Amino acid sequence: MDHRYDLLIVGGGISGTALLYLAARYTDIGNIGLIEKYAAPARVNSLSSNNSQTLHCGDIETNYTLDKALKVQRAARMLANYCLRQPDRDHLIFRYPKMVLGVGERECRLLRERFEVFAPHYPELRLLELKDIARIEPAVATGRDGRLRRGQLVALGSTDEYTAVDFGAVARSFVRQAQAQPDTHVDIHYNQAVRHIRVVDDGFVLDTGHTCYRARSLVVCAGGHSLKLAHDLGHGLHYSCLPVAGSYYFTPQVLNGKVYTVQNDALPFAAIHGDPDVLVPGKTRFGPTALILPILERYNYRTLPDFLQVFRFDRRVAKVLWDLFRVRDIRHYMLKNMLFEVPLLRKALFLRDVRKIVPGLRLRDLEFARGVGGIRPQLIDKTQQRLLMGEAKIDTGDGAIFNMTPSPGGTSCLENAEIDMRAIAAHLGSGIDEQAFAAELLGEDRAHGPEDFTGVVLPDGSGGGSRLRRWLRRLAGRRDC
Repeated sequence: MDHRYDLLIVGGGISGTALLYLAARYTDIGNIGLIEKYAAPARVNSLSSNNSQTLHCGDIETNYTLDKALKVQRAARMLANYCLRQPDRDHLIFRYPKMVLGVGERECRLLRERFEVFAPHYPELRLLELKDIARIEPAVATGRDGRLRRGQLVALGSTDEYTAVDFGAVARSFVRQAQAQPDTHVDIHYNQAVRHIRVVDDGFVLDTGHTCYRARSLVVCAGGHSLKLAHDLGHGLHYSCLPVAGSYYFTPQVLNGKVYTVQNDALPFAAIHGDPDVLVPGKTRFGPTALILPILERYNYRTLPDFLQVFRFDRRVAKVLWDLFRVRDIRHYMLKNMLFEVPLLRKALFLRDVRKIVPGLRLRDLEFARGVGGIRPQLIDKTQQRLLMGEAKIDTGDGAIFNMTPSPGGTSCLENAEIDMRAIAAHLGSGIDEQAFAAELLGEDRAHGPEDFTGVVLPDGSGGGSRLRRWLRRLAGRRDC
């Protein structure tokens, strides 16, 4: 069997499948493969139960500057445009109200100031006073006595936008659409865990213990395991991985939509929020907590040896951890989140935090969501001796790219895949259908002349340049590894 590819993707989560779709749909790369260690796509962090299911747009994420928010807004628009073009759109993307809640004078002032800056760029964004909040989210605006909450309370939000995504379903959709593209050969290999990568003259060889695969270019989208494979090739050795796990709690349905809280700038972890679970009707899900665990996949302790390989503990890692622990807010937060995992204590402790959103919740309303939550592989830069909070990518410059931590999560899947698509297309000398990409994912209608995206102008204006190139490649044949 021929296992030689122009582009080989490792990892079938939302990031890897997004690249698979973009490469198959918008480039003339003729032979593409994807390797996934499990029996189906999106079985780790992209599984619906293992993430927040949020389409982040940047408007209510208070840790984003305007520049960062607008970048995230573009990424969210790309994903929404894809989902809304699909026949099963109602199973991919969902409308819910959303808001970020400010409690007390400082947070309310911050949100009012943020509204003035962000409103011109987000037409649907509204400044919500207490009565507006009560209309949208009654449980948020009322106290345990059933009366309107006392003290200052304000929110920023919207009521008629797409705000939730089933990233697992979208990943499966990406695979189906990639395989349906004409003139592109797409292979999906499940139950194949990459053990080793080596560089050869014409690209890369990947060994799974059962099969070897050859590729002219390689993109790895395997979370913390991406760093392990990068280290295998001698790249990113100045990075260490710190896996941060998130847990959730279920309550009866007390929220109509997503309610976030203001981010504490001293904390490098997400603030608590509550929202509907797209696959668990009649429930509201609150979280996440944050707990450092020595594994690369949540609830999979067989990944402990892999963690030890990428942790690469030394005095520089120890200094970063000590510097984090010295910050009072971070130290208290980490200790409290450790207690959130203790069965006899966690509900009572978590209740105090979640009452910031829904004051009327009772202890018996909380149920620990067993088996729910994923792991975010945060990177430590040993050279700069600091914890990296944004996305993490290693582009080796020789046709190999390693993605560790997309930010913000699944929302950025297509934007991150676009970056990789362009880098790989340049490495392979392949073309990109810019007109179709802009029209379908960016919502732009560009009037181009009869120029094929390979740069070849054809007499009849057809896109035959890419087909000719694919035919020549296939005519040349390929060797098994």
